[in-house]
Amino acid sequence: MARSHIPNSSTNRTIDAIDRKRERERRFLLTKARDNAPELATALVQRLIDEHIIETNSDRAIRETVEKQLKSLSDIEEFDMQFKIAPIRSVAQDPNILSLYITQFVIEDLIDHPNIKDVFGDDLDVYKAVDSVLSKIRPR
Repeated sequence: MARSHIPNSSTNRTIDAIDRKRERERRFLLTKARDNAPELATALVQRLIDEHIIETNSDRAIRETVEKQLKSLSDIEEFDMQFKIAPIRSVAQDPNILSLYITQFVIEDLIDHPNIKDVFGDDLDVYKAVDSVLSKIRPR
């Protein structure tokens, strides 16, 4: 969506500052997710199992899949990420973009994994479980 640009407008400067802040946070989160993928994947899968969000016959296989996804996030284009999270963008007031993406990954993609028996809960339940782990790396 294009935005008209009026030079020296304080509104535009404010919007640009917000956009820059969100982009810095996004890059920071994606880098942290890639760098800490094994630990985050372990914690995420454990939380999803503990909260009865997923039922699996191999937590190791699911952990490897989630770890691979976390490592590949920094290579995803902004458009692809926004497209992926669009259906659940309004699930939280100030959503963590990484938590939104992983939530959508669980809902859309992980459910088709051969080691997943079933995924339970609605979008908000999955988001809360995912965000309870990923919010720890979000800058405040």
